[in-house]
Amino acid sequence: MGTRFEGQVVWITGGGSGIGRALALAMADEGADVAISGRRQDKLDAVAAEVDARGRRGLGVACDVTDEASLARAVEVIVAELGGLDVAVANAGFSVSGRFLRHGAEDWRRQFETNVIGAAMTVRYAMPELAKRDGRAVLIASVASMFTYPNGGAYCASKAALRAMGQALSIELSGTGVSCTTIHPGFVESEIAQVDNHGHFDPSRPDPRPSKLMWPADKAAKTMVRAIHRRKREFVFTGHGIVATWIARHLPWVAFKMACSGAARKNSDRLAEVRTPKP
Repeated sequence: MGTRFEGQVVWITGGGSGIGRALALAMADEGADVAISGRRQDKLDAVAAEVDARGRRGLGVACDVTDEASLARAVEVIVAELGGLDVAVANAGFSVSGRFLRHGAEDWRRQFETNVIGAAMTVRYAMPELAKRDGRAVLIASVASMFTYPNGGAYCASKAALRAMGQALSIELSGTGVSCTTIHPGFVESEIAQVDNHGHFDPSRPDPRPSKLMWPADKAAKTMVRAIHRRKREFVFTGHGIVATWIARHLPWVAFKMACSGAARKNSDRLAEVRTPKP
């Protein structure tokens, strides 16, 4: 057991599974009381019970990050039940996958409503409480914010927006005592592949991500805890994630070639399938 967050209160959206759950347990191991939010109350209650079993207070608060009233209520409940708020982690998100030209406006809106606007509003409603305690705001972005891949245009765009948001927020918070950490994980075990383009969980959906590169969620959470504690402004982790972002930043033409590898032969046929969209 550690003491990095002894006596503090941590709120994690999307905390019922995957990275969110693992981070909740890692924070509890570091001495924090933890509130987890999401849309599946049974999942939240299960994680809260795991936090309790570690000797800290766990609280499952149902919350939809696309609903501002829901976020406001969540903060009120957390403060009332746990006594304040020191760390807010905007982790809720999902991936709209598929070819760029096949996405309609509603696909893009769903992606940005959750991953971008939901994260921004999570921080906005948490900030008055964070300001009272020189707290920490945390945005969970992705290596995909810098290394774009085919069939991931909407998701990558949302994570790139999170990166820009984190940079702007860090500048605006400079000197206030409150910090913003934007975290860019590589491949980490989660349920993201089992959530469809409409945000619905389907356990039968296959995970196309490379299993040999996948980090266990508990290992990822421990790494994230250290970055949050140190108030890192931006933090990239997993070995392959660090390599990918370095290539994207310093050798963008190599990143382009890597992303295009094997796709060129299919692209002309797929483009021929595109029809003029109906408004």
